[in-house]
Amino acid sequence: MSEEICYLISDNGSYRPEATFSLRSLAERLGKKVGETIHPVSLLHSTKISSNKLNDIPAEVFESFVLKKLEEGVRRFHVTPMFFGPTAAILEYMPQRVEVMRATWPDLQVRISPCVVDLDDPGDERMAQILIDQIHASREKCGFTSPSIALVDHGAPRIKVTEVRNHLGEQVRRLLPECEFPQVVACSMERRDGDEYAFNEPLLERVIGTEGFRNEIIVSMLFASPGRHAGPGGDVAKICEEAAESHPDLQWQMSELVAGHDGIIDILSDRFAEGQASDPVSWEGEIPNWEAPK
Repeated sequence: MSEEICYLISDNGSYRPEATFSLRSLAERLGKKVGETIHPVSLLHSTKISSNKLNDIPAEVFESFVLKKLEEGVRRFHVTPMFFGPTAAILEYMPQRVEVMRATWPDLQVRISPCVVDLDDPGDERMAQILIDQIHASREKCGFTSPSIALVDHGAPRIKVTEVRNHLGEQVRRLLPECEFPQVVACSMERRDGDEYAFNEPLLERVIGTEGFRNEIIVSMLFASPGRHAGPGGDVAKICEEAAESHPDLQWQMSELVAGHDGIIDILSDRFAEGQASDPVSWEGEIPNWEAPK
């Protein structure tokens, strides 16, 4: 059995090649920062992308990648999540798959670093500053005078993820000068039906067109990489385009995505170090059922 540690950076995964290229860039940049080889391994989906769209290098997903390494004798893994908050993918899906693999390889060890935003460290404003840098760049690009900010995430079935969105919204609101950016609203792209998911409100489509969001709007993208939702032609852009049809004075601009900002590597390297100092994860008791995202 090898004593080496296999290091991964993981996102949720996408059917879009651009998302895999983005994760590969993060892995390379983080690897240079921490002095280790970091493997870009999504949790799901990405192996559906034809390798000829990925420079003939197939994408990897978590379970099949770990199984391959286990066959090679590797037993120790360290995952750095490219997730802003504690999603079900990290807290439910990954534990389920690890426990299944442990039935065959009981000496499998997995460390998981904390997610990007730590709500227990409210003084850490680095993620908010990344969003602010991209807001300023969008304003300069469009020549807006006093745009309102809609800080949008995907929307999640776990309230802790929405708490991260709201926390960042509060930081961005505090750090941006109100005279230049009159409103900052944290919102979601979508939500599940039912009152139990109302914490995702407001939705972006319901923010656009309200007072202060009828003219200049910068959509601050709390998304890591381009995919079906983020980037040109994605769901967020479609929401804005449809809103513009009903509001002829509306001018909108989406910010760049988080993975392209150099500052994310500083945060990820700190999370990597925190994971290094932690014990291997031991999931005790019943692991919650997990529903794959559509």
